[in-house]
Amino acid sequence: MRKTGLILRVAGGTVLAAAVAWLGGLVWFVHIATRPVPPPPDADGIVALTGGADRVAAALRLLREHRAPRLLLSGIGGGAELPGLARTADVDPPPPAGEVTLGRQAISTRGNALETAAWVQRHDIKSLIVVTAFYHMPRAMTELRRTLPGVTLYPDPVLTPHSGGIGRVVTLRLIAEEYTKYLLSVVGVTDLVPDRTALAPQRAHPG
Repeated sequence: MRKTGLILRVAGGTVLAAAVAWLGGLVWFVHIATRPVPPPPDADGIVALTGGADRVAAALRLLREHRAPRLLLSGIGGGAELPGLARTADVDPPPPAGEVTLGRQAISTRGNALETAAWVQRHDIKSLIVVTAFYHMPRAMTELRRTLPGVTLYPDPVLTPHSGGIGRVVTLRLIAEEYTKYLLSVVGVTDLVPDRTALAPQRAHPG
């Protein structure tokens, strides 16, 4: 009985310590995800890891401002085309189709990184502006650094409208889930899982 009690106390203490460490890490994650970053300098390219219209809009506006000569929209749904994306982003006229690549194959953040790496290699890009949601940026940068050694990355996180308090626009559950995925990315678990991304981004169709 004494041995069983000792084992239970040790197990309970271990679980408690792990929970405290996880919560402390979560606070740190929220801090790094929400801290201000300077505007990115001009670069060789822009990539938007899609998952929301605000990310596409931010990337198209950077392209319109000539912050880079070309843009990859990674993870675009199969039915979306450049004119419609530009209208949704309130970018009129849309950018020339030759400046935008619609990456339709990525289905995960790891897939985004693989898709981006293929595009970067094809265009000999040495510096890249990264556009995604602020809470997704730490994991996105981790995956991109792993697949893009030697490429300078400039984060440009997208803050959701009315983001004076993140609790109003992003649930604690979403932040916690993203933090857990970030930890898995940092320790390399995503490298061990085969990704079904096919590396064939498509050039945007004109018109």
